[in-house]
Amino acid sequence: MKEFATEKIRNVAFVSHSGAGKTTVGDAMLFITGGNDRFGRVDDETSVLDHDPEEIRRKTTISTGLAPVEWKDCKINILDTPGYFDFVGEVRSALRVADGALVVVDATGGVEVGTELVWQYTSEYEAPRLLAVNKLDRENADFQGIINQLRTAFGNRVLPLYLPIGKEASLKGVVDIIREVALIPSSGGKKITEESVPAELADEVSALKEELKEAACDGDDELLEKYLDEGDLTDEEIVRGLRAASLARKVYLTIPVAAGKLIGIQQVLDAIVAYLPSPADVPGVKGVAPDSQEEVALKADVSGPFSALVFKTTADPYVGKLTIFRVYSGKLASNSSCYNSTRKRVERIGQLFSIKGKNQDPVPHVSCGDIGAVAKLQETLTGDTLCTQENPVVFPPISFPAPVYSLAVNPKTKGDEEKISAGLTRLTEEDPTITVERNTETGETILSGLGEVHVDVTTTKLKRKFGVDVDLSLPRIAYRETIKGSAKAEGRHKKQTGGRGQYGHVWIEFEHNPDQEFEFVDKIFGGAVPRQYIPAVEKGLREAMQEGVLAGYPVVNLRATLYDGSFHTVDSSEMAFKIAASLAFKKGCSEARPVLLEPIVKVEVTVPEQYMGDIMGDLNKKRGRILGMESKGNIQVIKALAPLAEMQKYAIDLRSMTQGRGLFTMEFDHYEEVPDHIAAQIIEQAQKERANK
Repeated sequence: MKEFATEKIRNVAFVSHSGAGKTTVGDAMLFITGGNDRFGRVDDETSVLDHDPEEIRRKTTISTGLAPVEWKDCKINILDTPGYFDFVGEVRSALRVADGALVVVDATGGVEVGTELVWQYTSEYEAPRLLAVNKLDRENADFQGIINQLRTAFGNRVLPLYLPIGKEASLKGVVDIIREVALIPSSGGKKITEESVPAELADEVSALKEELKEAACDGDDELLEKYLDEGDLTDEEIVRGLRAASLARKVYLTIPVAAGKLIGIQQVLDAIVAYLPSPADVPGVKGVAPDSQEEVALKADVSGPFSALVFKTTADPYVGKLTIFRVYSGKLASNSSCYNSTRKRVERIGQLFSIKGKNQDPVPHVSCGDIGAVAKLQETLTGDTLCTQENPVVFPPISFPAPVYSLAVNPKTKGDEEKISAGLTRLTEEDPTITVERNTETGETILSGLGEVHVDVTTTKLKRKFGVDVDLSLPRIAYRETIKGSAKAEGRHKKQTGGRGQYGHVWIEFEHNPDQEFEFVDKIFGGAVPRQYIPAVEKGLREAMQEGVLAGYPVVNLRATLYDGSFHTVDSSEMAFKIAASLAFKKGCSEARPVLLEPIVKVEVTVPEQYMGDIMGDLNKKRGRILGMESKGNIQVIKALAPLAEMQKYAIDLRSMTQGRGLFTMEFDHYEEVPDHIAAQIIEQAQKERANK
């Protein structure tokens, strides 16, 4: 592929609700522009963009697919993002490096939950966007109906740029509203025949062209003056004004598409070139100087110092790590070096690549505004900044959502623990929305992601890429035990063997202490327990606290006061007093009204207003306590406390209750006593498990 000037590049994120057909739109573009010699299709398992084995199996996009296409002297870098909620991290990373977005809407489904969400994300990134209403050749497809829905959801700035000719199965082409011509593609989709506008559409086209003229005036004051003076604009002036209005997000131009029939694809390509920004049109990217923390603004200048942001990492057990980045200034050459300012490491750069689906095409360099890849960087991860040591800059990291769904990972084959750990570590490099941690208390490896499908896909990749098969289960809850009363207990350890015996004897008072996990008080007078053995008593208690008397969970909020005891000048030892202390602990805690404690989490649920009642009712069923509510327009934020045991599947429950519109965060807050009837079940289960060990 030839080199393109910065102003001739378009980085476009394709976003939509799952199943709207954005991958098919991308594959159609590759075919029309000659980037692929045949039209790859998801259903036929021939898609260029959905090439991962898991994507092929599920017939849905899981990670952002990349492909460049050439159209009218421009290079369009397609970033085809997933539409399913569990992979929203991919959408966020793609939008971070894209300069514009193509929002694909299903003509049969209309404005869906995912459409609203990606609109929200593109608004957060202030991305100019185009809309493609896809699948207009399907039954019950209604272009005008979808335009009305889009205007209701996103405002009257949504304007058709083209109109469909025909409906459903009889769809045969589109009308160019600005030029007032009908465009009829051939069966192969690459050749287009121009015809006069069908008579039944003439009035509508004329009225819509006036709307486009007015929108063009919104983008250019000179055009507004001319329009007010002369009452008309040339087609070239309309395009110029609409480009300015689109870049300023004052208008969202909409194109009718039937990607499967290759109708509207060339018009989407034309619109991307004409109405979405190049890197040169976007305000300079800002970062900070790593040493002084002063703000640094970089312009999209190929002759400037090199800087880039890593937005995607793929892990492959054979090829190694592939790092994909967007260049914001300067250029990076193959077989050179650069500086990772995030980690303060110099990285050796080997061969650079342009990515097209699963293929990597070698390139001599990657210039300002473009997207490239390099293999086998040692330190670099997603979100890192690459630059020169002479002009260091650190860009803000990509904002990823926190994981909300966790499962325990157990090997199906004994001895695979190390392979699991290594494989999951590599996969977390590939997907920053996954976290893996070892819970030292329960001894489990916990895999967390954005939902059930996300975790399932991760374990499938673990098996395919690293040859490790695992079982998944809900993580064990890290309960605690404490006492509510007080008790005095004697611990006596006396053992006589053939030689030297063992003797330790203590009296300890146990009480609840809400202010400390453990407090040891020494009240020995007159040497009843010699000084040298008192640390052993404390140590014995600390060790005994790791396993409570009810269900074997760690004991907290305990005050232990050593106030009496006795010793033997020959047989006493540290070990004997440790054992005596643990005996006193078991007896004392049993008599001091032991109770079970459970972790309570602070939950913040963000939902549209219409779901408020359902959410609050469900939280009450989960033994939750509502702390308060806050309104943000039509969105409500509910704050509550709830037991972790009830919230382990909340990601699934919330999605089901709100059709995917609800979001939540959850963090540990404190421990609280478990209700008696639930505690009895937990204790019984724990005792069974201990008996079976």
